[in-house]
Amino acid sequence: MPGPSVVWLRDDLRLADNPALTAAAERGEPVILLYVLDHVSPGIRPLGAASRWWLHHSLRCLAESAPLVLRRGGAEQVVSELVAEVDAGAVFWNRRYGASRDIDARLKQRLRDDRLDVRSFHANLLFEPWTVTTGSGPYRVFTPYWNAARELPVRGPLPVPEMEYAAAASDDLDDWALLPTRPDWASGLSESWTPGERGAGEQLESFAEERLADYHRRDEPAVAATSRLSPHLRFGEVSPFQVWNRVRATGHPNVTKFLSELGWREFNHHILFHAPDLAQRNYRPAFDAFPWSEPDREVLEAWQRGRTGIPLVDAGMRELWHTGYMHNRVRMVVASFLVKNLLIDWRVGEKWFWDTLVDADEANNPGNWQWVAGSGADAAPYFRVFNPELQARKFDPAGRYVKRWVPELGTAEYPQPIVDLAASRREALEAYEHVKRAAR
Repeated sequence: MPGPSVVWLRDDLRLADNPALTAAAERGEPVILLYVLDHVSPGIRPLGAASRWWLHHSLRCLAESAPLVLRRGGAEQVVSELVAEVDAGAVFWNRRYGASRDIDARLKQRLRDDRLDVRSFHANLLFEPWTVTTGSGPYRVFTPYWNAARELPVRGPLPVPEMEYAAAASDDLDDWALLPTRPDWASGLSESWTPGERGAGEQLESFAEERLADYHRRDEPAVAATSRLSPHLRFGEVSPFQVWNRVRATGHPNVTKFLSELGWREFNHHILFHAPDLAQRNYRPAFDAFPWSEPDREVLEAWQRGRTGIPLVDAGMRELWHTGYMHNRVRMVVASFLVKNLLIDWRVGEKWFWDTLVDADEANNPGNWQWVAGSGADAAPYFRVFNPELQARKFDPAGRYVKRWVPELGTAEYPQPIVDLAASRREALEAYEHVKRAAR
């Protein structure tokens, strides 16, 4: 049926390599770009504060390139209402893979019953979860998963399509109040990031042309060797196909290792597809028996604010608070410290990261926390405790990273450690015996 095409954007805030947008352009009717701020539908996890900051700026940047229709509310109702308002003939979107996919399935059926052209597309993962399986179920270990996935073809990226846009009534982005007000804690985020499709493209180019050469030093937090693409991928300002093809084109020896790290993003989404409650439940049920400690408010706040007296942990937590980001090696250290030295449930840390990370997504954030805790797929063994002192000596031997974020180290202002690392490790291993007994 004739009528404009509605393209429902979610975690794909880009014009290039956007299959739903390309399909709408090929249909030949005017295109309405819709973004729905949905914090109310079942299966939707409301964004944390840092992600709301990023979303505001990402939408603002996208609106400079194409007209956006912004609506707020439950997506099923909002999309249906817009379709009726503009007498749309088609609705297109790119697929998502968590619990929210149930919304998409219901809406697709509802709109097709009304005789609309409704299609969803493969856009935000290299490999859709059901395309990489053991034959009897999902992979639970990364290496065989990635070995199988790499055998599948990866398409090239799509160009920005030519199209005519149509308009509809829209909310004012500022009315959504996504930005902090009093206090405005986001100055460090603004200094550190350029959200939006253009910023993502610049970040990808600088990595491919400059930092990829140092990627073998990615575990050193004081070295600018990582891609810093994670928030851009999380909001879909760049696609994994664009990243894959651009980095491979360099031919650099570090490409294989970088792509395997991109593979961990794929693996976590693979796990989420089969376990949509990944942020709420232990992936390994035996961990339900773990005797977590009730968080002491002062101890938890010391961890959150970087006042534990453990320099590498404090440096990481302060980097997070200031920039909305933390180096990956340090993320493992601070997570291990919370879970294994303080015996605080991984879900407590996952929620803090969800609120403070600009790259927190529904697959990688809980997947990585469960990996460190030992409760997840392909998890680190519980007896593997990331000793922050040893990690600092190995990966920050000159103390450059720690000194940047903990300048008062060595003075009377710096607190004493809130826990003895060796003693708390022993207590953690004793607590783990509960899990081992439950698994027998």
